[in-house]
Amino acid sequence: MAARRGTDEMRDRVVLGEFGVRNVHTTDFPGNYPGYEDAWDQRRFEEAFRVDVIREEEDTLEFDMVGIDAAIANAFRRILLAEVPTMAVEKVFVYNNTSIVQDEILAHRLGLIPIRADPRLFEYRNQGDQEGTEIDTLQFQLKIKCKRNPQAAKESSDPDELYFNHKDADFRPVHDDILIALLRPGQEIDVLMHCVKGIGKDHAKFSPVATASYRLLPDITLLQPIEDEAAETLQKCFSPGVIEIQNINGKKVARVANARLDTFSREVFRHEGLKNLVRLARVRNHYIFSVESTGILPPDVLVSEAIKILMGKCQRFLNELDSVSME
Repeated sequence: MAARRGTDEMRDRVVLGEFGVRNVHTTDFPGNYPGYEDAWDQRRFEEAFRVDVIREEEDTLEFDMVGIDAAIANAFRRILLAEVPTMAVEKVFVYNNTSIVQDEILAHRLGLIPIRADPRLFEYRNQGDQEGTEIDTLQFQLKIKCKRNPQAAKESSDPDELYFNHKDADFRPVHDDILIALLRPGQEIDVLMHCVKGIGKDHAKFSPVATASYRLLPDITLLQPIEDEAAETLQKCFSPGVIEIQNINGKKVARVANARLDTFSREVFRHEGLKNLVRLARVRNHYIFSVESTGILPPDVLVSEAIKILMGKCQRFLNELDSVSME
């Protein structure tokens, strides 16, 4: 029975020790463990797999993906970062720029500004096409000049009162507070921009997410009761909300309230009286995803688009296998 429990732990948990991490590699492949049926089965996968949305806000999404392997989770993360298309400034035609910002730096700043345009409505521009068409190119013009405000008080030192258009803020694709350049009286910017469809694999400016990451679900087990002063010390070893102290029969008793909140600093291993009373682990097939959109598309749309791309990759792979078998 003990051997069975040890095998289950090796298969299902990544264990964090004081000086290392155990059970890092996936080992549940067919034939590796006697008595376990590890051959892939679609019905068993469908029963175990699930997606739980934990928190959804305007530009952020946190969800759990349970029942998959690390390779699939990482492929999904990389698709979010590098293969979901967006629209971004590709070419900048500078007709006049008398600001202190050099033309190259100005073009670079414009390219990194997220454009609120649904890329699903556009096609990719053909290689070598310099002009572009209405189905593959968005065109913006930025033309602004800083002037003095003749009505400003002589003793004023506030630039917003002294000048008109000293902050270039007319270009507001996603957020209305993106600063492109500060202008002095007489300085002028006149540029024409072409926005095209692209993916983050080609340039980071096309990446639709600010962050896309995952972590394994924490699993904290108290191996024996921890009471009184030791319970208070244990509570301080973890992130707020992970350990709570209950009053049972006049004693302070520690219990795990919400292991999900922990960041696994392993602070508990610094205490000789506690390090052998707690087991720190992570659930091997339970992934907590955090997706933060740049604002171009809502995070739930980005996730659905990433799933479609992953499905397309799988279908192309199956088609390749079919063509090879036919040959």
